[in-house]
Amino acid sequence: MSQIHDLTALEQAEAVRRRELSPVEITDHYLDRIDRLDEQVGAFITVTAESAREQARKAEERVLRDAPEDLPPLLGVPVPIKDLDPVAGVRHTFGSVAYADNTAAVDAEFVVRLRAAGTVMTGKTNTPEFGSPCYTENDIAPPARTPWDTSRSAGGSSGGAAAAVAAGLAPVAQGSDGGGSIRIPASVCGLFGIKPSRGRISSAPVRPDYIGLSTSGPLARTVADAAALLDAMAGSLPGDYYTAPPLPAGETFLDHAGREPGRLRIGRFSTPPVPGVQPDPAVLEAYEDATRLLTGLGHDVEEVDCPFDASTLRMFSVVWAAMAVATPVPPEFEDRLRPLSRSLRAKARGLSVEDYMRATAGLQLAIRKAMPAMLGYDALLSPTLAALPAPVGHFDAGDDPEEEFARMTRFTPYTSMFNVTGQPSASVPLHWTPEGLPVGVMLTGRMGEEATLLSLSAQLEKARPWAERRPRLWDA
Repeated sequence: MSQIHDLTALEQAEAVRRRELSPVEITDHYLDRIDRLDEQVGAFITVTAESAREQARKAEERVLRDAPEDLPPLLGVPVPIKDLDPVAGVRHTFGSVAYADNTAAVDAEFVVRLRAAGTVMTGKTNTPEFGSPCYTENDIAPPARTPWDTSRSAGGSSGGAAAAVAAGLAPVAQGSDGGGSIRIPASVCGLFGIKPSRGRISSAPVRPDYIGLSTSGPLARTVADAAALLDAMAGSLPGDYYTAPPLPAGETFLDHAGREPGRLRIGRFSTPPVPGVQPDPAVLEAYEDATRLLTGLGHDVEEVDCPFDASTLRMFSVVWAAMAVATPVPPEFEDRLRPLSRSLRAKARGLSVEDYMRATAGLQLAIRKAMPAMLGYDALLSPTLAALPAPVGHFDAGDDPEEEFARMTRFTPYTSMFNVTGQPSASVPLHWTPEGLPVGVMLTGRMGEEATLLSLSAQLEKARPWAERRPRLWDA
C-alpha cells in the first residue's frame, strides 16, 4: 500500500488540489518520519515542526476556500531549506558552532518565491561549516549519511538536503552549489540534482554574487519534480550582478521536462582536469553505460577533450579560499571553527588583492578559451564524481587540512569547472553498483539552456526509470 512519501511532489500537490490529501496530513507524515528516522541519516540541523504545521493549516484553509485552478502550484508540499540560506525567524547556523545561536532576520528571495508557490518549510537541512567541504560533517549536528549505506557520507555541501529526499523525509529539497554542492550529494544519494545557470535564481537580499560560482537549485527523485521546484525558485531582482534569460512567455521548465529533446549532439569526456586522478572502475562503467543509453536513444555522442586543465583548478582554489572569509566570525569564535575552515581563512588572509585579481582574471581567460569548443554541443557528458560514496570520516581523517583538501579534490574533480563557467549542470542517477551504491553521471548544457538538460534527463529517466529504486530505510 502506498504511503504519502511514495508520492512525488507533483503527485502530492495534485492530491491536495483534488482534496484527496490535506496539507496537514502530508506535513504530519513527514514530521513523523523526520522524528523517527533522521537520527540515522543526519538530514536536519533544525526542525521547524510548529511553524510547519501552522503553514500547513493555512494551506488547508486555502484548499477549502479557493477553486483548484486558483491554488499555487506546490500548495502543501514540504520543502526544507539548506542551512546556508536564511529563513526569517528561524535558526541559521551556516553549519558552524560559531553561529549556533544565530537567527535569520529575512527570507532569502527564493524562500519568498517558495512561500508564494505554497510550499511548507519543515526545517533547515544539514550542511558543512560555511558550505566549504564536499561532505557534510560539522560540529553542530550528526554527519549527513547516504541512506543507501549509512556508513558513507551523503556528500556536500547540500548533504542534508539530499539525505532528506533519498530517505523519504522530504519529497524535494532546496540545495545550493558553488563547486558541485548539489550534484555531489545527488550522485551519492541516487537523486536528480541540477545546478541552474548563473543568474537563474537570485541570491538576494543578503548573499553577495561575487564572481557567480554559487547558485541555489533543486534536489528531487524525479526530473519533473526538480523542474517544478526550479520554476518556483527562478527569478532575479534589481541589483543582481547576474541574470539568466527567461523562458519564452507561457513556457515552464516543467513543460520542457515533458518534451522530447530531439536528436542532440553530445560531447563526452572522462579524463579529470586534475593530474593523477584515476576514476573508479564503477564510475567509468556508469559513464560508458550512459553513453550506450544516449546512443541508443538516437543522440550523436563523440569524444571531446576535457575543457579545462589543472591551472583552472589552482585558480579556483584561490577564489574558494577567498570566499571562506565571506562569512564574518567574531575573533573570539575563530578557535571554534573546524581545521579546514581555519586553514582556508588563514590562506585567504595571506592572499593579496593582486593574487585574487589574477585568479579571477585567469578563470575568465580559461572560460573564453574553453567555451567556443563547448558551444558546438547540446550537452556534455562526464562522470559526476571520480569515486564511490566515501565513508563518514574519510576526508578529515588525520586532522590535516591540506590533505583533506587534496582528498576532496581527488573525489570531485569534475564539478567545479561548470561553476566557473556558470553553465547549467545536472547529476543523473542512472547507475547503481552490485553492492547497491548509486553512481551519478553529469550532463552539462549551454549557458541558459536548463530546458534542454531537463528534456534530455527526462528522456533518460523514461528509458531507465530510477524513482522506484529506494534504500531499505525508505520503508522503515
